[in-house]
Amino acid sequence: MSYHKFEEYNIETTKEIQDKYLSIITEIGEDVNREGLLKTPERASKAMQYLTQGYDLDAEKILKSALFNEDYSEMVIVKDIELYSLCEHHILPFFGKAHIAYIPNGKIVGLSKLPRIVDVFARRLQVQERLTDQIVNVIDKILKPQGVAVVIEASHMCMMMRGVQKQNSTTTTSAFKGAFKNVETRLEFLKLIDSRLS
Repeated sequence: MSYHKFEEYNIETTKEIQDKYLSIITEIGEDVNREGLLKTPERASKAMQYLTQGYDLDAEKILKSALFNEDYSEMVIVKDIELYSLCEHHILPFFGKAHIAYIPNGKIVGLSKLPRIVDVFARRLQVQERLTDQIVNVIDKILKPQGVAVVIEASHMCMMMRGVQKQNSTTTTSAFKGAFKNVETRLEFLKLIDSRLS
């Protein structure tokens, strides 16, 4: 059985973005008729739409689709969630990992939904600080837990490829609500995401 990859794109939108990439490639001095570039504007158009698909997704709806009543009231952690986003200042990638924790207050959420909401917000033009806040705020709003914590560690290509060109730098952002404002609870979370649990 053969493999078929299927991605659906709006034809008009794809053509409009494609034409703009064609113009950009021409303006930087390249030959758009060169073999290797013939399909690049179309590919770039589809790639940009894929990388910004978060604008069409609803994080609240995703969380609400998998809420369950449960008496569990200890910390739930999903760590090392891969994320890929585009810096809104230069439209260059930043990538890394998100770590999310919450303490339920009568409701839990399907674990796969937490990585999905990371993608919802990451697949937009972003800054890491806002991304961190958006994730923590939507979990707090929909689950109404005792507390939520989000830490993101990422490398930014705008720092690595241009400007200061610091290849080994990473940026860490965090946001804490509710019970995670308590120092002991916060430290427990930070210790757990830093540990290599077997």
